[in-house]
Amino acid sequence: MAQLPLSLPVHEALGRADFHVSPANALAVATVADWQNWPLGKLILVGPPGSGKTHMANIWASETGAMIFQASDLASSSADALAFWGRVVIEDADDIATDREAEVTLFHLHNMIVAQGGRILLTAKAPPNRWPLILPDLASRMQATATATLVAPDDQLLSAVLLKLFSDRQITVSPALIAYLVTRMERSFGAARDLVERLDRAALAQGRAVTRNLAAEVLDSAEPPGA
Repeated sequence: MAQLPLSLPVHEALGRADFHVSPANALAVATVADWQNWPLGKLILVGPPGSGKTHMANIWASETGAMIFQASDLASSSADALAFWGRVVIEDADDIATDREAEVTLFHLHNMIVAQGGRILLTAKAPPNRWPLILPDLASRMQATATATLVAPDDQLLSAVLLKLFSDRQITVSPALIAYLVTRMERSFGAARDLVERLDRAALAQGRAVTRNLAAEVLDSAEPPGA
């Protein structure tokens, strides 16, 4: 009899020891780490969902004493209060495009941080020239900001991401299973997160361990692109 899958909490490890550096992300990691030399004290970290932007931002904030804020909260926040911290992270900055109040807050926050010699790290899914901002002055400042880009994962990084995603769910898997998944899955961070979630749910529902046989069944059951 199939078991009802329980919605168990997932603890996402966000420390430096939990972050894997490979040739695919080494340049972005080095750029973030060189925060004292960011042009005008600002940087935009660009990458698809699940690529490690939040993890890198948390590491940087922990090591520099920066505060982390969600861009979605900017509309109801005071730029003066945020700038008080001197070093700030704005997560998902591209999500505020077309939200005038949020854009105004980010505009003033940006100017205050730059003027006081602070540091501001923004994360986004796309480069700033693709943000449909409605404030021309904010758009020009964002497009003049240096960027660091997280590119598609290589085998080494994709393997490490899979291991971390399983570990976050307290699932122990073999190296052989990771190698099997890497050669058969879609090569993206989002696909890795989705695959681990589907394997976890299938294992819970069927009362089985996460093995190669289960992985083969889950991969075979996935709908083809465009289905």
